[in-house]
Amino acid sequence: MKFTAAQIAGLLDGTVDGDEEIAVSKLAKIEEGTKGSLTFLANPKYTHYIYSTQASVAIVNNDFVPEHALKTTLIRVENAYKAFSQLLEYYNQVKMNKTGIENPVFVAESAKYGKNLYLGAFSYLGENVKIGDNVKIYPNVYIGDNVTIGDNTILFTGAKLYSETIVGDSCVINSGVVIGADGFGFMPNEKGEYHKVPQTGNVIIEDNVDIGPGTTIDRATLGSTVIKKGAKLDNQIQIAHNVIIGENTVIAAQTGVAGSTKIGKNCMIGGQVGIAGHIVIGDNVKIQAQSGIGRSVKDNETLQGSPALSYSDFNKSYVHFKNLPKIMDRINTVEKKQNNE
Repeated sequence: MKFTAAQIAGLLDGTVDGDEEIAVSKLAKIEEGTKGSLTFLANPKYTHYIYSTQASVAIVNNDFVPEHALKTTLIRVENAYKAFSQLLEYYNQVKMNKTGIENPVFVAESAKYGKNLYLGAFSYLGENVKIGDNVKIYPNVYIGDNVTIGDNTILFTGAKLYSETIVGDSCVINSGVVIGADGFGFMPNEKGEYHKVPQTGNVIIEDNVDIGPGTTIDRATLGSTVIKKGAKLDNQIQIAHNVIIGENTVIAAQTGVAGSTKIGKNCMIGGQVGIAGHIVIGDNVKIQAQSGIGRSVKDNETLQGSPALSYSDFNKSYVHFKNLPKIMDRINTVEKKQNNE
């Protein structure tokens, strides 16, 4: 799909400096721009590329003044980065604007869906499934019995939603996500053999939640595992049964949260963090990557380490830790001196 500089400027409320009819059909970084591509300049560190880029059109700030001759047509806007982000969002909407039901698929007779559904080939919709308007379900997606999905939600290839799962509006569930599998519940008998504890709850995903590829969210033993509105989960995260993740909390890749833990709103959790079960983490908490959390955490704390300390205490301790060989040498020197006296 091609767009002229004038059409793009109209979308972004910008002005064209150059050839209004020049057309572009792809996006590119400014240093990698080629003929027919659109790029942008927002960071002053990249200004020198504007003079060498082969991109046909570049989005720049209104106050950009070129110091040398340019080969590219400019679109001037108030904020180049924001405008390019807006354009990326529009590009994604156009690219993914699919509707209709492909074949083969399985749709149970009791399943219901709204307007503008896209249902990709080899997908499965179970009994009593309810799907809202403008939902996009890519190929090879499994949606079990009694699942509810809100408006404008996207499920990418290979996502699996087990029975009773509830997903809100405007969510993004990426490839390989598994929602609603059994929680890790086993009970040993007198012989040390483990017997499965039935997991009879479900998972609730509220509105505007993004879930990255390979992430798993277990159904509750009783009640619900809940991911609250606006939360963002990265790739390959494990959320155990009966966990609650608060509003607008973001969690980076490879983090694991054990059962029945409650995490507050507006938290930021780094990659490879391990969080023990049956604890409460407050609001606005920041946890650095690879930390181990084995206790409840109050609001507004910043933690690092395993087991985690407050961020400032960890840094003070680390200064001593990295100097430990020198400290030991000094102690040994003092001990030898005392022994010789």
